[in-house]
Parts: sequence; C-alpha cells; structure tokens
Amino acid sequence: MAERPIVVMKFGGTSVATPEGRGAIASRVTEALELETAPVVVVSAMGRAGAPYATDTLLALVADLPTDARERDLLASTGELISAVVVAHELRAAGIDATALTGGEAGICTDGVHENAAVTDIYPAPLLDAIARGEVPVVAGFQGIDADGCVTTLGRGGSDTTACALGVALEAEAVEIYTDVDGVMTADPRALAGATVLDVIRADELFQMARHGSRVVHTPAAELALASGLQVRVRNTYTDHPGTLVADIASFRPSSVATAISHASGVSRIRVELPDEEDAAAHMAVQARVYRAMADAGVSLDMFTPSGVTLMFTVAAGDLDRACEVITTLGLPHEVRNGLAKVTLVGAGMHGVPGVMARMAEALAGAGVHVLQTADSHTTISVLVPAEDAERAVGALHEGFGLGE
Repeated sequence: MAERPIVVMKFGGTSVATPEGRGAIASRVTEALELETAPVVVVSAMGRAGAPYATDTLLALVADLPTDARERDLLASTGELISAVVVAHELRAAGIDATALTGGEAGICTDGVHENAAVTDIYPAPLLDAIARGEVPVVAGFQGIDADGCVTTLGRGGSDTTACALGVALEAEAVEIYTDVDGVMTADPRALAGATVLDVIRADELFQMARHGSRVVHTPAAELALASGLQVRVRNTYTDHPGTLVADIASFRPSSVATAISHASGVSRIRVELPDEEDAAAHMAVQARVYRAMADAGVSLDMFTPSGVTLMFTVAAGDLDRACEVITTLGLPHEVRNGLAKVTLVGAGMHGVPGVMARMAEALAGAGVHVLQTADSHTTISVLVPAEDAERAVGALHEGFGLGE
C-alpha cells in the first residue's frame, strides 16, 4: 500500500460540468495533498439531461434507434471518460500530476449485467502504481469491465459505488462524496424547503434512505458503506461546510426516533385476484408462483400485502408493463392504480419504540393525506399515498417528528 493514507474523492456531475466546478475540484485535491494524503479522484459525467455530455443526453442520441444493452453501455460510459480526461487536464493545469483512467484501467471488474452491473473484483495495482509515481489517478466512475472485457455500467448514480468500492479495495482512510448540497439532509430540499443537513447519520440509515428514494448516495454505495465500515463523508464541492459523516453503526447510537424522510414517486400498485383455494397450502403455492414469475422477469416488488384471496404489491412505474404481462400469463385477473408515491420515515431509533406509527398517522391525518398502504422494518415505516399528496406528507412527517429542530 502507499505510504500516505489514501482518500477517495468522488465528484458529481454538477461539480465537473463548469470551469468553476473544476477549479473547485482542483482546490479540493490540492488541500488533500497538503494534508499529506494520496487522493484518488472519481468523476461522474458532466451535468444533467440537456448538457452535451450528460448520460441522458448521450443515450437520447440512440433512443429511437435499434440498439442493444451492450452498445448503450458503451455510449453511456463515454460521459465519465470525457470527465476524467477534462478533470485530469484541470489538475495538471493547477500543477498537480494526474492521469485519467477508465474503470477497466483502474482494475474494476463486474458481473457483466449491462446497465446495472455489480462490482465483483477490483485489482488496484494500476492505481497504486500511479500513486507511487506521485500522480493523482482520475477514474471514470459508473463503469467497469466484465470477464469478456466488455464495458458495463453500474446503474444511475453508480459513480458513488465506484468510489466506495475503490475505498474498500485500497483500504482508504476515507471516502468523500462531493455534491452540490451541504450533506445528507433530513428530506429532499426540492420537496421541503425546511430540510436541514445532518451532522451524522448511521450507515444503516443512509442505506435505507437510498433504498427508499433518496438520491444523495447510490444504493449499492450505501450498502458498501454499511457492510465495510468505510468512513464516508458527504460534502459540498463549493463550500466549507463539514458535511455529513456516515457513522459505523457499532459506534453511534441514535438520539431520536426519526432521522430523515425519503420519498419516491412513479409508483404503481397492482391488486391481483387469487383463486379461492380452500386448501391454505394451495393458496400459498399460487402466491409463490406470482413471486417467482416476477423475479424471473426481473421485476422488483415492494410493499406486498397478501390478504384473503387478493395480493397487493407495488412496482416502479417503469416495471408496470412487464409486471402486468407476467400476471396475465399466469391467468390471474388484476387491477392497477397509477400515480402513487412512497414516503418513508427512516430512523434506527424507532426499533422497539411504541407509538411511532400512531405519531405518523396523526401527522398525516392532520395534513389531510390519504394513506393507501403501509409497510415497516426495524428502521423504516413506509406509507403509500397519492402522488399529489407526497410533498404534503413529507412536510407533515418532518414537522411531526421535529426533524427541522
């Protein structure tokens, strides 16, 4: 390993998109070098949809043309390649030796699932060699190569996962995720102006926030932070705000019942009519066939509730057509309700505490929010609501649990 402690620094698309942002990146890397650390930089594609090199803009070039997943991955990966080269150039202009690397050149290997690959192995020798030469590696995020050498991408937000995976492989002292907000917030500030920055959050809470709709950190990255004990901090590229420290769950105990609110729109609920089987085992077998068929079709189910001769569950709106095809093939009648959202209260401190659901129900009822369905775990309680009620629900829960205080 390098003699200097390694710090992985990931910069998002809004940071790399402008000269101002790239100048801020150079300043952050300079600060890291002055602290006698060895920075490894990971970058996302430049900007958001509409910007010339943003991932959505690139994919739009072939949206109406026949392409396969392998070719879409090739195209999508180029946004990060452009960023890596441009940022490496910016660092050299600031007097910092730097070298741009593709995900494959950085030793990132994946399972070969195009457009949603998982990192399987990392061979960090190229990065360690660059550090030993006194260079700052600038790695194209969101990508790796499979066993056949094909480029695969890690799903939207995958540069976070690149950074955390490299942090584990390099035994980094820390992973710093830079974005355009001051840290992880108690709610999405686009949905709630009163959302505040969290000084610290448990890794399991961050994972649940990501899993239930928060877009601050990619879900697999949050899962890596949870599983590995990585020291992760989410910070603003442009300010000196200390950001949010992601704490190891073994060393941090929550001080309150709730930590944050996540919400996800674009949710559809499917109600399946099951055969009226008198034999309970036969009835369960039908449900099992539904679950297996959905899994085989690659449809992720959420908030599923078996009740009598009906089975209700939610799917992302993008999976709705596939899900309905599966149910039709099974010969089961079904109804669909679109235009829904899931709002989730997240907090490791709620486990075993009585009255949390009562407080949620009171807050939502007071705001006139109609709850269609609920689901819970040790650290979350989710409610399904009409999409037009989602922001009102976020605000009601945020106030009801004192998250802005």
